[in-house]
Amino acid sequence: MEQLDCMRVFLRVAELGSFVRAAESLGLPRTTVSEAVQRLEARLGTRLLQRTTRRVQLTQDGVLYSERCRDLLADFDELGSLFQGSEAALAGRLRVDMSSGIARHMVLPQLPAFLAAHPGIVLELSSTDRRVDVVREGFDCVVRVGTVGDDSLVCRPLGCLPQVNCASPAYLQQYGWPLQLADLASHRLVHYVAQLGSRPAGFEYRSADGQRCWQPVAGQLHVNSADAYLAACLAGIGIIQLPRQAVSSLLADGSLCEVLPQWPAPPMAVNLLYPTRRHQPPRVQRFMQWLDSVIRPQLLALDAGN
Repeated sequence: MEQLDCMRVFLRVAELGSFVRAAESLGLPRTTVSEAVQRLEARLGTRLLQRTTRRVQLTQDGVLYSERCRDLLADFDELGSLFQGSEAALAGRLRVDMSSGIARHMVLPQLPAFLAAHPGIVLELSSTDRRVDVVREGFDCVVRVGTVGDDSLVCRPLGCLPQVNCASPAYLQQYGWPLQLADLASHRLVHYVAQLGSRPAGFEYRSADGQRCWQPVAGQLHVNSADAYLAACLAGIGIIQLPRQAVSSLLADGSLCEVLPQWPAPPMAVNLLYPTRRHQPPRVQRFMQWLDSVIRPQLLALDAGN
């Protein structure tokens, strides 16, 4: 049995958790299924499946190998339709990461149309505040807000997000409205930090000559989650700084108020990043083109943000 066939058999066993059920679904003898998995394990020099009397489950190596198998088989199947010129033939898994705000406000509202146009594609969408390891964790592309921080990735700039300073009405009733940077001495920030325990930068703003500056401001709460950051502001704990797009509806209905509008933080760059590969699978290329067409029109042009 060819190695690709062995990989398909292995994935079927992993999906069903049974050699018997996998053999039945594939129309193969059980011994053929068992031998296919054994060949893979012998070739790789590791055990892929843990066999017990009750069930069959993936080992840690098996989990990693199954993910790569799905990608490889999808690429192989896609290769067969490479010259057919039909986007409907695109198939396989896409693993993508982006902030929850980008996902919620920009991508997910328009995603149904893309999925309907490509029924063979399965999208795995990660939305966390943690910076994922694109290569090690097998991501096809990521949309990153802020600094890129990885020279090994290809970077496609999409635009930038203007920022706004916000506080809740309850907070302003207690502490008053800050009118100048000096007023922040008697105010509080909710401090957003990438890692708890790290020192917060403070209130960010752009000086008269265009330089990025930070002013230390007190604050009792440090968070590492965008959702907690916004929720803390709504609860009246302190002032926050974040993309205007994320809070436009809250500003419009009065749930939040803009403060120090003359001192906004510099716009945040938004980039599409992906691993350096000579040939991206067609499904990845098409999805990145779609992401670009969806996100770029909703952003401020890079030169306008300078």
